[in-house]
Amino acid sequence: MKLYWRHGFDGTTTARLAAEMGITPPSLYAAFGSKEGLFREALDLYSRKNGGFITESFAEGGTIRAQIARMMRKAAHQFSQEDGCRGCMIATGELHAAPDTSAMAHLLKSLRMNALDAILARLGEARQTGELPAGANILALATFFAATIQGMAVQARDGAAEDLLEALADLSMKAWPGRIEDCEAP
Repeated sequence: MKLYWRHGFDGTTTARLAAEMGITPPSLYAAFGSKEGLFREALDLYSRKNGGFITESFAEGGTIRAQIARMMRKAAHQFSQEDGCRGCMIATGELHAAPDTSAMAHLLKSLRMNALDAILARLGEARQTGELPAGANILALATFFAATIQGMAVQARDGAAEDLLEALADLSMKAWPGRIEDCEAP
């Protein structure tokens, strides 16, 4: 997982994976079927170990604003850990892919869209319960927070410290609509 996280799918060779795991390439293929199969397993592991901060933030209760603020702070913390892999494997793992590996880039795109959809769904619930005004542009709000999280992942990858990422998380909350007219869709 960490090799893919650091180098992306295209930047991680089968030989490097096998060496890191202490096995031969044929054993890697026997266990995972392909480099792509191992990548999918690595993404699943990443999602279970590192990717739950969005759903955790929503499950912990409170107002929608508090949940979003918590989500942003958790992203700042998660992305800045010094375990040799900073940022987010899903956000930065494979933005551009060679034509023969574009399926892996598409897989990562779908995982990023799943995160956006989770935020959008929670904002939709908040709009239905009156926590957000009926005219709230929840697609724009969800996209803003998802894009900010992805940007924080890139900043972390480039070495941004947790306190800076937390400041970005806090600053992003200033975009939270304060008045009904701030929420209305264009």
